[in-house]
Formats: sequence, structure tokens, C-alpha cells
Amino acid sequence: MNAVLVTGGTGKTGSALVELLRANGVPVRVASRHPSDRDPAAIRFDWADPATHPAALHGVDRVFLVPPVESADPMPLVEPFLAEARRRGVRQVVLLGSAIVLPNAPSALELAAQVRAQPGWVVLRASGFMQNFLSPHPLGERIRRHGEIRTAAGDGRLGWIDARDIAAAAFALLTGPGDQQRDYLLTGPKALSYPDAAAIITAHTRRPVRVVRTEVDDQAAAYRAAGIAADFAAALAAVEDGIRAGQDDQISTAVLDLTGRPPRTFAEFVQEHATAWSS
Repeated sequence: MNAVLVTGGTGKTGSALVELLRANGVPVRVASRHPSDRDPAAIRFDWADPATHPAALHGVDRVFLVPPVESADPMPLVEPFLAEARRRGVRQVVLLGSAIVLPNAPSALELAAQVRAQPGWVVLRASGFMQNFLSPHPLGERIRRHGEIRTAAGDGRLGWIDARDIAAAAFALLTGPGDQQRDYLLTGPKALSYPDAAAIITAHTRRPVRVVRTEVDDQAAAYRAAGIAADFAAALAAVEDGIRAGQDDQISTAVLDLTGRPPRTFAEFVQEHATAWSS
């Protein structure tokens, strides 16, 4: 059996997927910029260094593709990789995309279109990660340090999803027949606003979390201060306008349909990570 290449293999979703694949005896190659010396299946992989792509794809017939993190324009980096995957006869590419479209960043849409041109393509359009409420993400870090959520999204709601449920959906697709060729919207079981999330964290941790309403420009400045590149910080902040307008208030049953079990609720996630928000 050929291996599954997991790009972003040490990230939130990738590491959970690697764990599932290994637990089920599926050969896996773990690709990251800083591979572990203790993992014989780990390999150095850098989107910005095409010389690392052939070795990562050697002996692989399926790919879980996590685009470059914090990039508003991933296409120039990913396109050579997709061409190499096609040349090597990779039979399935499962893209971890986003249900939330970054304003002024058409490259993400172009990337999804390129993946759809691959054999056995699947595009996972995932909603916001519940893990964003944990450090070191700026949202989670602010909750931990200051007991507050700063947002320009108002009372707009998002179908927050646990990254492990995304991994479970990807696992089902990568170990299935490989002939799906379709898009899946992946969400949690219920759409929640930031005030909703703050109330749940407060209720289950007994640490008050308040919501501070801000403007998009201020939010972009906060992201830049957290070390995020200016163009990506601006795109992230602008997303909150769309959330406030209700355009990302959507729920799907795809996790249940693919895995046979419902996605985790935000309350379950908070209970499991209750100590993470200790001051």
C-alpha cells in the first residue's frame, strides 16, 4: 500500500490525521518544515522550496494538502507541487480549504479550482477552528492573558469546528474508495457568536470572559501586533465584517455523514480544555 502524504503534518489538523492513519495501520509520511528526528516517517517539506517536493511525494498515492499558513496568496507556492503530484500519478488530493473566504485574496479560490483539476480531488471547506480559542493563537492568548475576546464580528455567528473532526472527515475520505470528487462544508453542530463562546467558556471554567467590540481597522492592528503579516492581518480582520453580516452562519451534517458520528460541541471542547484559560 502506498503512503498518504500529510502536509502540515505537525499542525492542528495534520497531527490529528497522522494519529488516525497510524492507529489504523495506514502508511503515512509526515511533511513539515521542521521534521522530528525521532519520527522515521517525517520528512522536511517547505512550500517555498520546490526541491523538497519530489522526495515528499515519492511512493505516495494520496495527499492531504494544507496550504501555506498565513498566506493571502498561496497559489504561486502550491501550483508547482500540484504539477509534481500530477506528474507522479497521485490518485487523490484532499485539500483543507476554508468555508470563510478571505476578502481580496482570490488566490485561495484559484487553489481550490486547481485541486478540482486533479484526479480524485476533494475540497474540504472548514469553518473556524475551535482550537483558535487556545494559545498560541492570538484569540486564545488574549483570553488566557486578559480574559477577553476582541472582535469586530458583533453578534455574527460561525459554525466553529474541532480540528479533530476535520481530521476524522479527511481520514474517512483518504481511506475510502477515492472516487468522491466533491466539496464538503465542514462545521460544528451549532453556529455560535463570540458572545456565545465567551458565555460557554465562562460557564465551564468559572473564569469570566468578556467581549470587547472593536472596529475592523483596530482588529487588523491587533493581528499585526501579534506578529501576523500586514496583508494577512488585514484579510483576517475583514473576515469579521462578513461574519457580522451573517454570511458565514451556516451548518452542515458532513462530519456525521462521513464519519458516522456527530461533530463535537463547543461546550465539549471547552470542558476538555478548561485548564487552558488559566490566567
